[in-house]
Amino acid sequence: MSSTSDATPRVVAAAPSASAIISHMGAADTLVGVTAHCSVDRPVIGGWLTPDYDRIETLDPDIICTADALQASIRDELRDRGYTVCHLEPNTLDGVINSFETLAEAIGRPTVGSTLATRTREQLNTVRHRVASNSTVTVYAEEWADPPMAAGNWVPEAIAAAGGHHPFCDPGERSREVTQTEIEKAAPDHVVLHHCGHGTHTNAEAFHERGWDIDASVHVLDDDLLNQPSPALFEGIEILAERLHSES
Repeated sequence: MSSTSDATPRVVAAAPSASAIISHMGAADTLVGVTAHCSVDRPVIGGWLTPDYDRIETLDPDIICTADALQASIRDELRDRGYTVCHLEPNTLDGVINSFETLAEAIGRPTVGSTLATRTREQLNTVRHRVASNSTVTVYAEEWADPPMAAGNWVPEAIAAAGGHHPFCDPGERSREVTQTEIEKAAPDHVVLHHCGHGTHTNAEAFHERGWDIDASVHVLDDDLLNQPSPALFEGIEILAERLHSES
């Protein structure tokens, strides 16, 4: 590991959410390595679940950022190799916002983390205020298509903030498989497709072709805007509020 006393730490973002948070904080100058799934132009250390440990070693990081339970074994391996690791695993909106401050503290930029957290809370409150007078609509948010997976974690809260109700998962619960019968019984007004890893390339028509007895508007949202625990999530909530209440 680097032993320099430089004011700028050498940070490897082994999770796309980490590089997104760091970039939004204006701290991209700290990044010396990112995953193939990150949008920041830095040396690539491999995939989110397939990091190249030898490549990481050549980057001589002061700290490595991981995220989510799926990276727990990677976090542990990195710590076993002697690295300092900041691991984020939020499952609620508050947890996501708090993680901005946690990560900023870890990379030595606490002030920008606090600023981002404050700005994000204001952004969230603005959306809530904007939809407060609208009727609440029922939403089915689908994270994966085969089998159908209703989105959990922070997504039920995100939908609530946008003026909707997602009756398939409680806030903080993991995403879960749901049946056609469950979804039809809930009679959603809107279906939001944000399939993991698909960006905006999910086909809304394919949902209609399932032949389910649902009379709902179907929306495709870039999966980063709902699935990624970064500032992108709050942009997604703003877009979601517009989609759910476009006729209000």
